[in-house]
Amino acid sequence: MPPIEKHLMISLERTGKDYREVHEWIDGDPAKKAERHDVTKIYEYSQMFKDKYGDEALQEYIQHIHDDLKGKFDHVQEDLQKAVADTLAYFGVK
Repeated sequence: MPPIEKHLMISLERTGKDYREVHEWIDGDPAKKAERHDVTKIYEYSQMFKDKYGDEALQEYIQHIHDDLKGKFDHVQEDLQKAVADTLAYFGVK
């Protein structure tokens, strides 16, 4: 998952605003970080961001979650490919 600074840069490039409040709310408190990435709460948190900051901030919240999910699954896929290659090499399959 990208660090907050990377999320800020991505938002700035996409919208002209960094949406620091959004990204810091999601990632800023380590004790609540997992809860704030909970995809089952997207509707609830989306409404909060829309009400507090508007439609564009809502989109940045959703984009943040998307970017983090993509990063996690890309990492899992890389690990899996390496594990498969290592296993095949172990058994002499190239």
